[in-house]
Amino acid sequence: MKIDGKTDADIRDILSSTKTIALVGASQNPDRASHGVLGFLLRRGYRVFPINPGLAGKTIHGATVYASLADLPEPVDMVDVFRNSEAAGAVIDEALALDPKPKTVWLQLGVINAEGARRGEAAGVSVVMDRCPAIEIPRLGL
Repeated sequence: MKIDGKTDADIRDILSSTKTIALVGASQNPDRASHGVLGFLLRRGYRVFPINPGLAGKTIHGATVYASLADLPEPVDMVDVFRNSEAAGAVIDEALALDPKPKTVWLQLGVINAEGARRGEAAGVSVVMDRCPAIEIPRLGL
């Protein structure tokens, strides 16, 4: 079992029920993981809203970039976080401030924030850590 305590069934349920995703830390640089994952999720049929204050109003893979989670045009099911472990706690708090809250906050590979995860889970939001949906989707045959 991974550090987040989620089973394959948990991850399968999260990825199958998710339709909309805010991707925090989106990059227009094709060499960055967030750029590739954004494109992968879009190709898989998810509606993805890139978040990057420095790129707000531009597009990545045809998706309009927003400055912050608070600027999203509609509620999202998941917040996918491409920030370092220290910064992830603040992103979790931003996600918890949304109304309605997302069902899931997903911290990317190498991103672990146990305190933030506890806050999220206590607020009823599932927190996935140290995983990538672009790896988990094919691994689980979704």
